[in-house]
Amino acid sequence: MMQCWAWVPLPSSLLFKSINRGKKTSVADSMLRMLEKYSQNLEDLIQERTEELELERQKMERLLSQMLPLSVAEALKKGAPVEPEYFDQVTIYFSDIVGFTIISALSEPIEVVGLLNDLYTLFDAVLSGHDVYKVRGPGGLSTPVPGYSQMMGRSSSPGRSAV
Repeated sequence: MMQCWAWVPLPSSLLFKSINRGKKTSVADSMLRMLEKYSQNLEDLIQERTEELELERQKMERLLSQMLPLSVAEALKKGAPVEPEYFDQVTIYFSDIVGFTIISALSEPIEVVGLLNDLYTLFDAVLSGHDVYKVRGPGGLSTPVPGYSQMMGRSSSPGRSAV
């Protein structure tokens, strides 16, 4: 207890010299230097986050343009309502691999990858000669939509695929 009462604080000049690393500068100069350093760090952080945000925005726009008709993608980006369209005739083909769960359970992962690669390569080869837009859905579901690019006013891109 006596040591606590006997404690003598260091002179503020010694404490300040340790903050300034022994340099003789004023308190105001040190504060300004610290604020400038802090400000520069904040500016760098803001620049980095802005670049990340721009990359994500570009990814989102690319994904929207692949999955949706251009007019719908543009309306969604602007926050405008999207009116449904009517088409006299459309064809949508749904496909599924029957027994895929059992096949994959009884096979090595590399065998499953090889099977899917061979199957979809063959599937894509057949569809590449036609105006087909493939929509890939959950669980590996692949939905070709013939005549899609003509319906949506896009140039024909056979075998075009969206995720």
